[in-house]
Amino acid sequence: MDRAEGNAGQPGPAERSHRSSVSSVGARAADVLVYLADDTVVPLAVENLPILSAHELHRAVREVLQLPDIALEVFALWLISPLLEVQLKPKHQPYKLGRQWPELLLRFTDAPDDDVAMDEPSLQFRRNVFFPKRRELQLHDEEVLRLLYEEAKSNVLTARYPCDLEDCEVLGALVCRVQLGPYQPGQPTACTLREKLDSFLPAHLCKRGHGLFAALRGRGAKAGLGEQGLLTAYSQVKEAAGSESEPEATLGSHYRAYLLKCHELPFYGCAFFHGEIDKPAQGFLHRGGRKPVIVAISLEGVHVIDSREKHVLLGLRFQELSWDHTCPEEEEPVLWLEFDGDSEGTPVNKLLRIYSKQAELMSSLIEYCIELNQAAEPTAPQDSTSGPHSAPSSSPPPAQRPKLRRQSSVVCSRIQHLSTIDYVEDGKGIKRVKPKRTTSFFSRQLSTGQGSYTVVQPTDSLEQG
Repeated sequence: MDRAEGNAGQPGPAERSHRSSVSSVGARAADVLVYLADDTVVPLAVENLPILSAHELHRAVREVLQLPDIALEVFALWLISPLLEVQLKPKHQPYKLGRQWPELLLRFTDAPDDDVAMDEPSLQFRRNVFFPKRRELQLHDEEVLRLLYEEAKSNVLTARYPCDLEDCEVLGALVCRVQLGPYQPGQPTACTLREKLDSFLPAHLCKRGHGLFAALRGRGAKAGLGEQGLLTAYSQVKEAAGSESEPEATLGSHYRAYLLKCHELPFYGCAFFHGEIDKPAQGFLHRGGRKPVIVAISLEGVHVIDSREKHVLLGLRFQELSWDHTCPEEEEPVLWLEFDGDSEGTPVNKLLRIYSKQAELMSSLIEYCIELNQAAEPTAPQDSTSGPHSAPSSSPPPAQRPKLRRQSSVVCSRIQHLSTIDYVEDGKGIKRVKPKRTTSFFSRQLSTGQGSYTVVQPTDSLEQG
């Protein structure tokens, strides 16, 4: 696989990938099934499948769905299973990669041999990781917007995109509008919504009690919203002009509203990877262990998400980090993230160690995203107060990010939940002691004099902690 084209994520879209996308293969022809984000299937009858490229299959899907040319950039073909997700480059040959799937699983997952033997990927039509969010604002084709909406909705409902309760309410109300039509007083009722609450809100926020969905629960946010709060938000969904006479024609505006709300989530459009991090030592015996995490990487940065608690542990823009990956013999591969922080008021650089067989994929994707960002803004003025970022050029430059600290939102960093290695400066060398330093542990980082991360070349005395 080429760099930045492979990525893996938690069960979600992958859960429905238990059957092959190739239904029958003959000497020259085959029936190929391509899955969309809403679980519908696009059947394709193709010739010479073993040598067919992803670009050719992509074109066939666009023709069947009658999508505009921009869909070539917006979407990509993916091979997805419960164990691994791979975005294909146009030159890749899906059939050959499917035949190599067991080898890819052994290389990039820790799946048991029995699971590897049973796993089989499906071919899916998904959002291209490298399509910038800002360009979604320029899309007008309703079917393109619908496909993006369906994928974003799936990621919200499966908690791939952790959301605050208030945001879940707004997003759920838009889903109500799309599925149930314009709000009418008394239709639906709170009882009606309660029966299928998990169609509008993430399942982990819907708690059953005494046979009914109980109120929502959440950390750092008000509880008790439930179906009544959803109903109130539904009643506040704004309708586009002329929607009373042509309600179906306005769905595009609601798809767009849903996507714009998702754009506020820093991990929208990310590729997802499995990993583990060290837990902070606790108790008299300093017991730690590991915590499963999802690493989300996009054109904007890197986010480490707690798989169980459904909140962000660490979020970094590329100008705020250095990174590298290591794969020593007979040891686990590790992705290292380094960022500025403090310890008891003293400035330090912190190292987070992420254990994952996909460390190489993650490192390559970070590098590729940085290259794309730099290529997109080749003439950025050097005396500007803003560094390279993926926000629209018409937006004002972002303020320098404050030191990371815990906040109430699920999308903000929780540094105290991380077990990091802190490095400090001591004379000409650096030591892993109780903090204070500004020297960079890694040389791999975004090359810019702007942003909140100070670029310093490492010395020969650096050692990995």
